[in-house]
Amino acid sequence: MIQKIHHIGLAVRSLDEALEAYLALGLHVEGTAQIAEQSVKVAFLPVGETHLELLEPTSESSPVAKFLAGRGEGMHHICLAVSDIEAALAELKQQGLRLIDEKPRTGAGGARIAFVHPSGMHGVLIELHEESPCRSKEA
Repeated sequence: MIQKIHHIGLAVRSLDEALEAYLALGLHVEGTAQIAEQSVKVAFLPVGETHLELLEPTSESSPVAKFLAGRGEGMHHICLAVSDIEAALAELKQQGLRLIDEKPRTGAGGARIAFVHPSGMHGVLIELHEESPCRSKEA
């Protein structure tokens, strides 16, 4: 079911300030996006076959803003690539895991994503990620 770690999401208060630090490591920005549905701005920085995803909230009501208020900056989630997100969600539900999303939603780059609640994953928020057909053909 799981193909690889797609990215690691990092919650930051300021994307510009965080980028200064990560660019100093020699990393580069592969892309940025604003995801209105989740009230975040994101920047993707490749590291080998995976990415770091920096997440800045654009609204005080965004889940990332709430995370920052409660926990401060740092690791927000681990994203795992799957080939069939519906099948993955069905399997996890059958195994009794609590899902935040029972149906996929659209994420950055048109990918289909869904989240698994951290309560069943020992405190770690897990994102499932299925590439959009046009993006996976380009990669």
